[in-house]
Amino acid sequence: MDFIDLKSRQKLIREEVDERIQAVLEHGQFILGPEVSGLEQRLAGYVGVKHCVTVSSGTDSLLIALMALEVGPGDEVITVPYTWISSAEVIALLGATPVFVDVREDTLNMDEKLLESAITSKTKAIMPVSIYGQTPDMDAINEIAGRYGLPVIEDAAQSFGATCKGNKSCNLSTIGSTSFFPSKPLGCYGDGGALFTSDDELAEKFRWIRVHGQQRKHHHPILGVNGRMDTLQAAILLAILEVFPQEVVKRGEIGDRYTSSLSGLDELTTPVIAAENTSVYAQYTILSEQRELVQNSLKDQGIPSVSYYSVPLHLQPVFKDLGCRAGDFPVSEKIANQCLSLPMSPYLSEQDQDKVIEGIRDSATPRSK
Repeated sequence: MDFIDLKSRQKLIREEVDERIQAVLEHGQFILGPEVSGLEQRLAGYVGVKHCVTVSSGTDSLLIALMALEVGPGDEVITVPYTWISSAEVIALLGATPVFVDVREDTLNMDEKLLESAITSKTKAIMPVSIYGQTPDMDAINEIAGRYGLPVIEDAAQSFGATCKGNKSCNLSTIGSTSFFPSKPLGCYGDGGALFTSDDELAEKFRWIRVHGQQRKHHHPILGVNGRMDTLQAAILLAILEVFPQEVVKRGEIGDRYTSSLSGLDELTTPVIAAENTSVYAQYTILSEQRELVQNSLKDQGIPSVSYYSVPLHLQPVFKDLGCRAGDFPVSEKIANQCLSLPMSPYLSEQDQDKVIEGIRDSATPRSK
């Protein structure tokens, strides 16, 4: 059993992938070829925004978003400590300061009730993370941001395809950013990412910045990066998009089956999906005070599992100068010590689902009534 099954989808769409790759090889436009603009149109339509600008990775999409907002030294950007390092890394790379807001105990996303107290005169943007496949309470975050005139960037690396109140992730704020890393819900065969907005000016700046700040040939009004998505990855994603909507449905079904089968076990918490949300379950993540015991038991049964973000960002050595200490963000620290992600893929067979469910049950005890 694979933790994330990438091979089954590849077999399913292999013929179309081969045809699209061959088309790129024949026309030879390997950088910003027609498949790139075609993919951007498809993705913008899927999300429901005016503009999609593809880039070289999910990390670069966050970096380019901040550059377009002119974030720099002396600025602060608010994000969460329980996430992958790139969310804070890109802030620091621009000379700005990441300011952390703890996450909620239920959804594991930014606690909107703590957000306003973190805003200062130096705050330049707010960047919540849609962790494990569902979005935060973006209405509440946007309302607070709006009162202070602050843009919001949804770090939707893990939630592409999810919805909040019927609207797609990446269409919930000023800017949406996602990743096409192979293990993501919509993953390519290498690195890739995209930015989403309905703001014409921001979209134009995204396009300049991804090509070294170039407005037109040999004319660079702003600084930029080498941040383009290559045409081959765009071609592959166009093939994957043909099956992606069905995959989103299947992810939800498997996640729901896990939850209904694992609820009621002592010292184990299954994911809480907000009533107005759907999740794409980029990872299906449980919490357990006996994580090592559960993980070792699963390993003995041949079931893979992963503990993500076991050291929150505020405790990472690279951010020691922020002056944060253990205990500053207690919910993030608790989750980091208890989280365990189980095998998840739209192609996970019922037999393997049963094995995972029984493996968890064997390592846990029923909750007393």
